[in-house]
Amino acid sequence: METASTTPSRPHLTAAYLSVILLWSTTPLAIKWSGQGPGYLFGVTARMGIGFLCVLLAALVLRHRLPAHRKALWAYAAGATQIYGAMLATYWSSQFIPSGWISVVFGLTPLLTALMAALWLKDHGLTPGQLLAYGLGLGGLAVMFDSALAFGPEAELGIGGVLLASFLQALCSVWLKRIDARIPTLSLLGGSLALAVPAYLLTWALADGRWPEALPWPSLLAILYLGTVATTIGFALYFYILKHLPATRVALITLMTPVLSLWVGHAIDGEPVGWRVMQGTGLILCALLLHEATGRGRKAPSPASARIQRRKWPKKRGRNSRGSAP
Repeated sequence: METASTTPSRPHLTAAYLSVILLWSTTPLAIKWSGQGPGYLFGVTARMGIGFLCVLLAALVLRHRLPAHRKALWAYAAGATQIYGAMLATYWSSQFIPSGWISVVFGLTPLLTALMAALWLKDHGLTPGQLLAYGLGLGGLAVMFDSALAFGPEAELGIGGVLLASFLQALCSVWLKRIDARIPTLSLLGGSLALAVPAYLLTWALADGRWPEALPWPSLLAILYLGTVATTIGFALYFYILKHLPATRVALITLMTPVLSLWVGHAIDGEPVGWRVMQGTGLILCALLLHEATGRGRKAPSPASARIQRRKWPKKRGRNSRGSAP
């Protein structure tokens, strides 16, 4: 069982990283299926409820307790904001756009994460190449908006919703790195879900509150997959690698998932993959590659120096020089 002081091996981190890529490539289609019939609000609420029960069961079996110190509580708040805000926006958007598009727009997350890390974590400044990468990313987003016209104005709303989810994902990733709570992954996931699930239940009760009349088998299986695998295992692996790797490195997972998600949706659900969609995807992927290439040669500040550069919030409790894995 992982503890707060565990230093993972590189093979473990690599396996976790590849698992998150696989899960994130199949999640968009499962999200779309889970809302067809019962509605997106029921789908996401049921998913998070099942995931929370699974995490509670794991915590009981492992005799795991939730830390309640100040940094841990702030970490739960940041994780809950990501699980509730980003996922709710994603589920709402899945009504209007093909599932593969969700992953494509999420490809902008590394760019947003790097920008926020530069401003909030006082990471190294942006290079001209990285600024060009931002331009390419915005160009790819513009092409995606243009291609959405073929699906009607609601598709543009869907892209906007995923863009909001991407922003919240980046914001909360950097927020978690800034808090630096150093708590076990299962604790972070459990505490975050403990705050997010009541928010989902309240949202569903106020906006809908009705049990679905029909629950097709694809929707039921998608909800079970998302709740037991994508939420319990997926978020645990995500928080695990986020704890031990820089936020910008974790965000680069979205470099590999857009094309995989597009072809998963096309092969399994017959979703269209037009030339304009591929153009937008290509521009976003080029932006991510350029951003990674231009930033690779620059050494980021160590976690210890980043903590020295922080301002008064959150207050430090003693000295601790152990940093995250590179």
